[in-house]
Amino acid sequence: MRRTGNSHVIVIIPTLNEEENIAGVIRELHQMNYHNILVIDGNSNDRTVEVAKEFGVNVLLQNGRGKGTALRQVFNHESLNGDVVVMMDADGSMSPKEIPLFIEALDSGADLVKGSRFLWYAHSEDMNLIRRIGNKFFISLVNWLCSANYTDLCYGFAAFRKDAIKKLYPHLKSTNFEIETEIFIKARKLGLKVVEVPSIEFRRRHGKSNLSAFRDGLKILKTIVEEFFK
Repeated sequence: MRRTGNSHVIVIIPTLNEEENIAGVIRELHQMNYHNILVIDGNSNDRTVEVAKEFGVNVLLQNGRGKGTALRQVFNHESLNGDVVVMMDADGSMSPKEIPLFIEALDSGADLVKGSRFLWYAHSEDMNLIRRIGNKFFISLVNWLCSANYTDLCYGFAAFRKDAIKKLYPHLKSTNFEIETEIFIKARKLGLKVVEVPSIEFRRRHGKSNLSAFRDGLKILKTIVEEFFK
């Protein structure tokens, strides 16, 4: 059912030391009339939490560390009060202006909508050659093992129906960046309708990424192999 307004949408943003970036992301969300925002913070040692609260955003303190741990915690939290849940990063690499495209796909019958940097009109400004090769390898492996047709895998810009999260949550185990891969594999296994939409990934505005191409790449590969043998 198509709706008016954005009050039914909650945007969740995992953070870890994003003091220099989080304000810009929240401002852009407010400009797009998204005010139901939940920051889940992984024990930042800068002013990320204070800055988010200054903008009137709800902040949930994470139990433990890692992006996967944060998302699993918030997926099962009472503060997740929207019919549509959008997850995005805090570094300014994802544009809130793209969110209506995700919601339109949900309104057309999708259970989960994921951004892809490799569809027509999409690209990444923040992917080096090693990450690009690794991502292509993981996509090909998942598509082969799961009979899927994904064009992107390791990208955390996505939107869910609330009932899709309820189906996914009990099956999620990841603690770090491999959570994105696990979500998209298990959505396929659970029979959820997954749709991709084009997305442009910008360079992070300030600071360095918490992602390690080698360490997190191995965790992603381990997740793919374990899901196949299950």
